[in-house]
Amino acid sequence: MGGTGAMVSQILLGLVCGGYAVGAALGWGSPELALLMGDFGLSAAALIAAVSCFLYARADGDRCRPAWLLFSVSSLMASGGNAVWGWYEVVLGGRVPSPSLADLFFLCFAPPAVVGLLVLAKRPVTRAGWLCLALDSWLIGGSLLTISWSLALAHTAHLADTEGVSVARAALSLAYPLLDIVLVSMVLALHFRRSSVNRSAVNTAIAALALTVLSDALFTSPLLRQSYHSGQLLDAGWFAGSLLLAYAPWGARSAADDDLPPVEAPRQAGHPIAGSLAALTPYLAAAVCTLGILYNVIEGRTVDRVVVFTGCTVALALVVRQAIMLVDNIALTQELAQKENHFRSLVQGSSDVIMIAAPSGVLRYVSPAAARVYGRDAEDLVGTELASIIHPDDLGRVVHELRRFLAAPPAEEPNTRIECRFRSGTGDWLNVESTVNRHQGGLILNSRDVTERVRLQAQLQHNAEHDPLTGLPNRALFTDRVRQALGGRRTGDAGTAVLFIDLDGFKAVNDRLGHQAGDELLVQAARRLQESVRAGDTAARLGGDEFAAIILGDGAGDQSARECQVHEIADRLRLTLSQPYRVGVGAGDVRVAASIGVAFAEPGITPSDLMRNADLAMYRAKAGGKNRVELYAPQMQAEVVRRSELAARLRNALRDGEFALLHQPVVHLATGAVAAVAAQARWRSAQGILFTPAEFLRVSEDGDRTAELGRWLLEEAVEQAADRARAGHPVPVSVRLSARRLLDKAAPTSSIEALLTRHRLPSGSLVIEVADSDHRVPFDELEQRLVALRRLGVRIALDGFGSGYAAINALRRLPIDVLKLDRGLVEGVVESARLHKITSGLLRIACDLGMQSVADGVDVPEQVLALRAMGCTHGQGMAFSGPLDEYRLRRALARGAFPMPGAAPARPVLTGGSIPFLNGSHAETPVPPT
Repeated sequence: MGGTGAMVSQILLGLVCGGYAVGAALGWGSPELALLMGDFGLSAAALIAAVSCFLYARADGDRCRPAWLLFSVSSLMASGGNAVWGWYEVVLGGRVPSPSLADLFFLCFAPPAVVGLLVLAKRPVTRAGWLCLALDSWLIGGSLLTISWSLALAHTAHLADTEGVSVARAALSLAYPLLDIVLVSMVLALHFRRSSVNRSAVNTAIAALALTVLSDALFTSPLLRQSYHSGQLLDAGWFAGSLLLAYAPWGARSAADDDLPPVEAPRQAGHPIAGSLAALTPYLAAAVCTLGILYNVIEGRTVDRVVVFTGCTVALALVVRQAIMLVDNIALTQELAQKENHFRSLVQGSSDVIMIAAPSGVLRYVSPAAARVYGRDAEDLVGTELASIIHPDDLGRVVHELRRFLAAPPAEEPNTRIECRFRSGTGDWLNVESTVNRHQGGLILNSRDVTERVRLQAQLQHNAEHDPLTGLPNRALFTDRVRQALGGRRTGDAGTAVLFIDLDGFKAVNDRLGHQAGDELLVQAARRLQESVRAGDTAARLGGDEFAAIILGDGAGDQSARECQVHEIADRLRLTLSQPYRVGVGAGDVRVAASIGVAFAEPGITPSDLMRNADLAMYRAKAGGKNRVELYAPQMQAEVVRRSELAARLRNALRDGEFALLHQPVVHLATGAVAAVAAQARWRSAQGILFTPAEFLRVSEDGDRTAELGRWLLEEAVEQAADRARAGHPVPVSVRLSARRLLDKAAPTSSIEALLTRHRLPSGSLVIEVADSDHRVPFDELEQRLVALRRLGVRIALDGFGSGYAAINALRRLPIDVLKLDRGLVEGVVESARLHKITSGLLRIACDLGMQSVADGVDVPEQVLALRAMGCTHGQGMAFSGPLDEYRLRRALARGAFPMPGAAPARPVLTGGSIPFLNGSHAETPVPPT
């Protein structure tokens, strides 16, 4: 919109000025109209200029504001002079007297304009600059005065003297041209010194004043002055000058608004010429002055004193100015030499290598830093081609980038940056980063050695993608390799397989031999894994003792054959990783096993899904007995989903009260009396499904929830046992707790003591069954905890005796009251003679240690008879009763005893209706009821 408005304003200005010129050329149709337009028309145009400049000065706040105010005053003087002129010619109908008030107004036009031009000029910063400005102005003004005096002014003065013209008229005849000379001198002197502020408006104002001065010069010439009358074509010059001055500030502002935000224009090719003209202006003025003097000599005239004086002063001003320029040139030369030495020192002392290459690519200059950075003397590099020192693999990329850079406009892309390898003096390749700039059609390269930085970046990249211990790719890089294997030309290749590997028994090596030995084992295992895969395959360490490998497919169509092949590879890898490891000094051979899960790629499968499938297969291999290879099957995922859903429901079961406590009687095998009850939790879900502990504890991987369930089971069992005791059924209750749960800091011994005290459970009424299958539990801490519990009157039973490897160690170190035979021994005690002997021996050990024995899983009468004959004192199982709720349990307790198969032995090993207290080696302090 701004550009369109400026163009419309310019067109209207041109039409108005053109219309005035056409009217003046045709005489306006009548003498009266010509006088009116020639006097009051010019007055109106000058008044418009005065008002326009005044309004702009009020609106504009920059340093040019005084100049526009002065231009307004100058235009106001011109308007007043033309109005007075019109008063005499139009209103009074007579000639304008000379001198008159109009002359006073016209003479006052030039001084404000001259001062305004001085305000617009770029102010010199030194006294020498101000002096040069004054000398330039006088050189121009004196030259114009000399030539004007020689051509016209001397003749005018002579006529005034000979014809007896008054001094006022003579002075007035000379004042007009002299003021015009001053104004022209200022316009010319300041044209090359104008300020950059609002340059378009300033240029337009200077053009308007120049047009006005040109019209004044034509008016003051003797030939035109004698025949001039208002309304002639000459008035069109004054009219156009006034309107152009009125348009200057506003039209220039409209044009400038189009270019917001302001951007510095690139330097044009014509500016050096303009600078040359500015420097030559004083000499051109002196030449004009000399031509004026020569004109008088050639014409045979006596050289006028004014010409001689003016010429001498012009010559003197030129000499002074030349002297000032000479002093400035000497100072500039010294400063230039100083700066040249400064920059030469910077270039030669810089740690960067600066090279200048010709357009042909030949090096024309190389800074001395090349000897330190490249190991090559600068003289040896000068004259060689730049391409000869660039690595061949990088040359094509560098040439392409340089051609693109040279083709780009310099204003848009002043420099570029390239990184490539340069040949050093030793023949090695250095990584070099260069900033490239243009230089006379060629290039300037500021280069620095970044080899160490590139090496460090490569090291950081390697560290980010590789395991620091084994050097194998880590999970991030392995995932990326899987993504690459599933994409590109291998998309849909079902022969690609991912192996997840877990070292079985590594934790025990870490605990027994220390972390350093464990790290050595991992390094050796990684080396074996790396050596076992093909060159195109990838082996990785995912973390801890988990490794992975990707076996790329061969494109074969027989999937079953490929599965067999990969299974064989995985099995060989399992055997390799299971070989003995020699770690540490004196540690001997260490063995671990490997569980491997294998998953094959499918069309459309994602890397995360493929790795998840291999992970599931690996966990299935560990759950299936470890040290084996398992292929992924879709039902594994379904099992995981089912277990996850079950675990999620389990987390809400305790909160929603879905757990119930059942008790299974522990029967004295001699009398059939109920000696104790074993507390067992059952979960009846909202869907009506009843889960046994083996089912819901197997899927519960939330340690907090498992601990919460253990606390609930213990509190419920103690509370119900106390209720039964108060109801006349004081039978002990046994609660199975894991050894890790017993050592939990969140369940100290004081909490169990507080529980027994709160419910007033008699001493000896709580039996804790401890499993011995967890080898990670420290026996020292477990022994201390069990001793503390026995001091509270809690009896300890060793659960699952006969199945764990630590049974003998537990018997040796732990304060055990009751041995509970494992269900696996009881199930085959009748059919298997070997199990019969093992069970008999274990029972004999319990009898010799003075411990009571409980057989778990006694389901048939034959087992009762066999166990009783071997000396087993108690048993629990379906041969007597399954788990009972509280109502059925109290009915069983009221009956007193269960019927026993066969006749009771004449002398049982241990007798008693309930599990009696033991005295002797394990003294205990009963908790008195409160």
